[in-house]
Amino acid sequence: MILKRLFQSTIGKKIMMAVTGVLLFGFVIIHMLGNWQVFSGAEALNDYAHLIKSKAFVLWGFRLALLGIVGLHLWAAITLTLANKAAAPEKYAESKALGSTWASRSMTLSGVIVLGFIVFHILHFTVRSVPGSPEYFQQNEKGHHDVYAMVVHAFQNPIIVGIYVIGVGILSLHLSHGLQSMFRSLGLSDRRYLPLQINFARIFAGFIFVGMSAVPLAIFFQLKQF
Repeated sequence: MILKRLFQSTIGKKIMMAVTGVLLFGFVIIHMLGNWQVFSGAEALNDYAHLIKSKAFVLWGFRLALLGIVGLHLWAAITLTLANKAAAPEKYAESKALGSTWASRSMTLSGVIVLGFIVFHILHFTVRSVPGSPEYFQQNEKGHHDVYAMVVHAFQNPIIVGIYVIGVGILSLHLSHGLQSMFRSLGLSDRRYLPLQINFARIFAGFIFVGMSAVPLAIFFQLKQF
């Protein structure tokens, strides 16, 4: 009964989108912290990558769970958007210009771009089907995949760096409104705390942008010896 209400009611879908959004936000933070291993040198990043890949059961279980979370998030977002437009198309069109930000009005567009960026990221570093990807697939002295060399090589290309910085920027924009919506969807919104919640969302979105774009920019501009 609870699951039925969750999947069929508007409130249930909003809660689902908020919860899955929180989980995805958590994944972004973990992924960002893992990326920072590149600043500790080749051994640190390669050992970290090997540790993850050596636990195949855990890795694939995590990937499948993540895929399910993304699927639920997308489904809830799409069905809510379609329901809103169908219920009051004229009011929906007028409300876009009133009491909203560009980030809130472009959630669907930014979500589509983020999805495309995720697909590109997987094709680039995991599947390695992006032109030039196989060229830097090599092993280190331990016989492990040299992820460090792969990352450093990839981010010497200004086009690749541009794609990642723009992609992370759109992701941060999406998060800035998504985190604000999360409070409302989970019943945690209050006029007294609204400014605090808005600032929290913007600060964390900015933190994600700086943290995620730091790796490609630092490598490209040689801000440290890689």
